Amino acid sequence: MSSASMLRDRMMNRNAPSTPGSFVPPEVFANLANLTRADIDSFDFGCVKIDDSGKVVMVNRYQSELGGVAIPNFEGRHYFTQIAPCTNNGLFYGSFRKGVAANNLNLAFPYTFNFKMKPTNVKIHMYRDPATRTNWVFCQRA
Repeated sequence: MSSASMLRDRMMNRNAPSTPGSFVPPEVFANLANLTRADIDSFDFGCVKIDDSGKVVMVNRYQSELGGVAIPNFEGRHYFTQIAPCTNNGLFYGSFRKGVAANNLNLAFPYTFNFKMKPTNVKIHMYRDPATRTNWVFCQRA
């Protein structure tokens, strides 16, 4: 098994709604079905709701400002190819697609955004809520 595969396996925690060391408070996971734009705009980290095809459904102000993309230009576009093409790789987009297919995604990892911005180190937590079948990408500056 490659070191990348071992790292990915260690980062996966399929049994808990929150991954150890995650910056996302557990109550966020408990309320995903009810989150409004006002709710997510109050977060001190980025929040992107993405449909199963990868299109952005809703994004908060923090993430919009971090990426330098206005909210109206963010929503409705494909996250992995149009908004953040630096995430169109096996770890990020590949894990997302596998999680959607399995209805099970809970992955936290460090990442560096570098599209249309100077390289920015962040912490990512991707999560799929199996009950509501919704996908979320949470992001915080590292």
